[in-house]
Amino acid sequence: MDFEQNIRAKLIESFSPVFVDVVNESHGHSVPKGSQTHFKATLVSPAFDGVSRVKRHQLVYGTLANELSSGVHALALHLYTEAEWAARAGVAPGSPACAGRK
Repeated sequence: MDFEQNIRAKLIESFSPVFVDVVNESHGHSVPKGSQTHFKATLVSPAFDGVSRVKRHQLVYGTLANELSSGVHALALHLYTEAEWAARAGVAPGSPACAGRK
């Protein structure tokens, strides 16, 4: 199963984003090589206009409930409106190093 492709497809289908980036960050964690357990998703969508940050996360968690219950251990979410994304100059925050990384 390719979680990265599934996550991307579901986000596109559910939120019609103007920008979407899904990155498998499992290699930066203490997991076996080739794992698909840790992801970062950046999503810019008009669907987030007028929606609180907490509600945005809830919407995405609901959309990805199957993935989150069947192998995805961590999902970093960066969810923006188009205006918020423009204010960030189209740059999402970097990911911190894993404290458990060997």
